[in-house]
Amino acid sequence: MAEPVKQTGPSQQQPLHQSDADEDDDNVKQLKQCSSLYLSLQECLVDSNRNWKSCQKEVQALKACNERMKNDRGG
Repeated sequence: MAEPVKQTGPSQQQPLHQSDADEDDDNVKQLKQCSSLYLSLQECLVDSNRNWKSCQKEVQALKACNERMKNDRGG
């Protein structure tokens, strides 16, 4: 007999594996001043059940920040 599932949304949230979390931390550090935008995007994706269309504001902000960083480095 199956256990009852809590109704928290269309999908169950699973905790990250520790190695995934460590890898994400390294990636965020590399983003420097864009890291807060990246984290906002991640939060939006979690809140919207990974619906990229509803997070376009965050996607565009992160993209613009990355472009500024690339231009600041001279390429």
